Amino acid sequence: MASNHAEPGLLDRTSASSELGEQWRLLTRMATAIAVGTSPAAFAWFHVKLGWGIGWSLVVTFFTIIAFRGLVDLMTRRLIPWPSLYGTDDATLKEEDVVNRRRASFWRFWFRLGMFFVWLFTAVWLVRLLAFEGPVNWLTNVGDILDGVADVLPLVSGYVVILPFLFLVNFLILFGPLMLIGVTQMRGFEPGDADWGVRLEDVRGQDEAKVEVGRVVSLWQSGEAFEEAGGKRERGLLFLGAPGTGKTMLAKAIATGFNSPFVTMPGSGFQQTFMGMDAVIVRWLARKAKKLARKWGGQCIVFIDEIDAVGMRRSALGEGTAGMHTGDQIQDFLFYGPHGALNPSQDMILETRAWRERLFAQREGKTPPRGLGRLAAIVNQGVFPGMMGGGGQLALNQLLVVMDGIDNPPFFRRLFTNWTNTFLDATYVVPQRIGRLSLRVPKPRPRKDQIYFIGATNVPIDVLDPALTRPGRMGRHVWLRTPTKHDRKDIFDLYIKKVSHEDDLDTEKRRDELARITSGYSPAMIEQVCSMALTYAHSEGRERFNYEDIFEAMTTVESGTAVNIEYPEEETRAVAIHEAGHAAASHVYMKDSESTRISIRMRGGSLGHHQAAEQVERFSRWRSEQLAMLIWGLGAMAAERVFYGQTSSGVGGDVGAVTALAALMVGASAMGPEPLDLDGGLDTKEEDRVLKRFEEIGLKIMSRTGGGGPFAHDPIASVLSDRDKRRTAGQLIGQAYVTAHNLMRHNRKGIEQIADQVVARREIYGDELLELLNEAKLKKPAIDLMEEASWPML
Repeated sequence: MASNHAEPGLLDRTSASSELGEQWRLLTRMATAIAVGTSPAAFAWFHVKLGWGIGWSLVVTFFTIIAFRGLVDLMTRRLIPWPSLYGTDDATLKEEDVVNRRRASFWRFWFRLGMFFVWLFTAVWLVRLLAFEGPVNWLTNVGDILDGVADVLPLVSGYVVILPFLFLVNFLILFGPLMLIGVTQMRGFEPGDADWGVRLEDVRGQDEAKVEVGRVVSLWQSGEAFEEAGGKRERGLLFLGAPGTGKTMLAKAIATGFNSPFVTMPGSGFQQTFMGMDAVIVRWLARKAKKLARKWGGQCIVFIDEIDAVGMRRSALGEGTAGMHTGDQIQDFLFYGPHGALNPSQDMILETRAWRERLFAQREGKTPPRGLGRLAAIVNQGVFPGMMGGGGQLALNQLLVVMDGIDNPPFFRRLFTNWTNTFLDATYVVPQRIGRLSLRVPKPRPRKDQIYFIGATNVPIDVLDPALTRPGRMGRHVWLRTPTKHDRKDIFDLYIKKVSHEDDLDTEKRRDELARITSGYSPAMIEQVCSMALTYAHSEGRERFNYEDIFEAMTTVESGTAVNIEYPEEETRAVAIHEAGHAAASHVYMKDSESTRISIRMRGGSLGHHQAAEQVERFSRWRSEQLAMLIWGLGAMAAERVFYGQTSSGVGGDVGAVTALAALMVGASAMGPEPLDLDGGLDTKEEDRVLKRFEEIGLKIMSRTGGGGPFAHDPIASVLSDRDKRRTAGQLIGQAYVTAHNLMRHNRKGIEQIADQVVARREIYGDELLELLNEAKLKKPAIDLMEEASWPML
């Protein structure tokens, strides 16, 4: 059975609250009028009865009346419900409710403080009573009681003052030296203090990043019209990119062009030994930036390098997404030596986008996660295990608070405004306003000081805390790529003109060649190469360096001084044939790449190497392009078989790399052999027989040593342990080797010509290598798989 009394709705409750609010307004005004009406009696008591002067009587009367009014207010509010004005449209009623609540808070504090002193006074009186050992008229001993209170107060106040002071002194003695280490890493530069020597136009190879940064910085510098139109300036920038791509240089360029103070701080500087000190360092950083901003026109830039040291994703949020592994990321599994060769013998190097990023990361000592095993290792800050949970994130939490609090009004101004307006409200007799004239201190506005944050990191953005990278903090993300061929040419244009050089190096052909053969070079390496080339020229008494000098400088920068070991004559030619096989296979089948270097000089653990580079930035590869890489890898083995009838142990690294690549093609990208182009349209059985022969050859070549290297990782091991996928991988390797074998057999004379030049010159670079390969007139053979001669013997 339904109840006859329905629950009052929101509108009913709002109406009742509004009515109660109106009654409260009337009640408070009547109470104020009564208190003011009794003020003459209070004045007469103080002035006539007690004989106080008129001035003191007026002051004491004023405070007595408002205190009495406050007491009445507090007592009344305990008896009558306080109205809830949620949903009320009467703005005046809401404003008066805020004022009344502020009054109640004010008088509640002072009456509690008064009660404390009453209890203190009573306690002293009781002590005096017991000391006199008998009933005493306390009115006749007021002076004694006050003397007792006077004796107690200095002791209490002394502890109140001394204890915080002693705590501060002990804190500075214990933590001061440790904090000093963190604070000294914080460098503040005022305009004119330092000449960074870097302009925005000096940052080369990052055109898109410079355009993006230019937009943001222009709004930082003069964005008033933008804000008047309703826009909001970006608070921070986050530079993302591999080590050596110019993140710090770009920040210095901003500091140079943006005439404002510049504060730098490494991310590791926030990490302190004891919990809580990192948060103090962050507060110190914010204070320093605000101080410099006020001094220099209201703007300051804070640059935090390696911000991942403080801004890693908090453990409570879980790990960042690892992403899917793609089949073209062969560098996740095959990356050997200082230059990222595809095989352990380090004689096959291919410049790709993924290869550059991996190479730059390795130079910094931060190897990116490998393939499907990539997991973000989230490590909280802190030194001691007990601090790893909560204290480790204090620096990040405090940094987030500081970024959000930049727009807050000054603390002491807010405090003064709050206290003053609260006291005026608590007097009950000073109205909020008279007409349009406000009788209250205006609300403090935020300072116009603008603090802008720039962070730089080389870790993936999903590893950083999302609260740090969201809009309003470091919400504008600028990616700096590893230098491509076009970028390296731009960088050479900057640095090569700063040193004396021959005019031949200023030609478009030479600049393009230099950019092509400096695969994986960072801007700093290009600058070093130009300077070192001039060193070689001066050591020989020449004022300018030439083409040979800069090549020798590149050799030294890449691998140190080459080891001039004379191989036995037959081994020298065998190594040359080996590398010529790689170069020929790459030149004929890898049409999207071009050879940049061939060498038989010993560097590190490599007797020689062939290096190529992508002509166009690629992000994925077709099966035919992957198969071309297999042919490139097996070209050296096929050349040795064609010229010597056997293979050397030097093909072991090639075989391992080819096996891993074929396994990834099959297991990660579902690729199989190229369709058979057989004349005469053979039936299915004959086609299966050809594939079976491919498989037999491939399985014989396939590396099955296991243990270390790429075979210790799940993706490749999983493919090779699956019978069907292993067969498909074998077919791919067999098809690639048959193609490479026929290429070497049909171009034996050209391969010999290339090897002769390599033996004579030891190293050939750039355009000279391309000319040599073109002069060899290498041709892709027409392979008839029905002829037995097309099938190599193993």
